[in-house]
Amino acid sequence: MLRIAVQSKGRLFEDTMQLLSEADIKVSASKRTLLVEATNFPLEVLYLRDDDIPQSVASGVADIGVVGENEFVEKGAEADIISRLGFSKCRLSLAIPKDIDYKGLEWFNGKTIATSYPVILKKFLTDNHINAEIHVITGSVEISPGIGLADAIFDIVSSGSTLVSNNLREVEIVMKSEALLIGHPGMSQEKKDLLNQMLFRFEAVREAEDKKYVRMNAPKARLQEIISVLPGLKSPTIIPLADEEWCSVHTVLDQKRFWEIIGQLKELGAQGILVTPIEKMIL
Repeated sequence: MLRIAVQSKGRLFEDTMQLLSEADIKVSASKRTLLVEATNFPLEVLYLRDDDIPQSVASGVADIGVVGENEFVEKGAEADIISRLGFSKCRLSLAIPKDIDYKGLEWFNGKTIATSYPVILKKFLTDNHINAEIHVITGSVEISPGIGLADAIFDIVSSGSTLVSNNLREVEIVMKSEALLIGHPGMSQEKKDLLNQMLFRFEAVREAEDKKYVRMNAPKARLQEIISVLPGLKSPTIIPLADEEWCSVHTVLDQKRFWEIIGQLKELGAQGILVTPIEKMIL
């Protein structure tokens, strides 16, 4: 049985549970239960506070864990980074009252900065030869300048709306963060095998993101031109039709170039273009 530590609430919890669901690993999201076993995969989920996850994995209480890169770096726990999961992206930034004329990092000399991430902040200040006082606070860091507790803050920024609502503005991005899958260095081979099975499922889900399965009827006279504009994984599938002058072409398109390519296909005579989402894709 593989044990994974997951944040008990918040955005990272929601994104992690969605990934497990898309990988067909069925887990109850009960908020009243600390440890829940999956019904169709040898996995149990341990719900923890996000800042407890790095140490729980480093100590072997959990075999693996999903944690924000910001928390992983701040805690400095001795765990392995297995995979970058690509969701729950944010950044750790310095922010100051919006009406201040900011000229550069030197502004922070002699100032007090409120943060929940003193380790990351101290390293940044030291690396940049800035002498500032760090005031450690948990929760509601953004209100610190408004109540006179600090001159600036160092905190997580996603959309920036929280800063705006507190009359702050972001002036320096110190670190970018995303969800990490971390692992205990001393996992048994049996658990590593289970982890690899789970990673295989995760990869299939990620490969399918932002991709569409496209089928179309194409005139054989322009088939090579149509194939030339298709950036599929490999060669598209060509299926003959009852009308000998036409065939059916099947391929996979990336969402980023979808409409551009569809327009070219229409110009080349493709008809009856059918587009369907892809749930999983095994390469």
